[in-house]
Amino acid sequence: MLENITYFPIFNIPFIVYLGIITIFVFFTTALIAFLKRKGKIKISINWHYYLAYISLTLGLIHGILALLAYF
Repeated sequence: MLENITYFPIFNIPFIVYLGIITIFVFFTTALIAFLKRKGKIKISINWHYYLAYISLTLGLIHGILALLAYF
């Protein structure tokens, strides 16, 4: 059943590829917020850094679980 979700094609590319791309994007955005906040370039609450960190860890965990369980 998880193989159906993992390899569900969206524009002929599996869902897991899109999930990985989104996860990497959120990880980089999280790091960018911390970096720019430290340099004083942006005025944003540090809470956004924590929210994005939780989201990226959750997406990464889902991505990893789908990838591993597709082969078991």
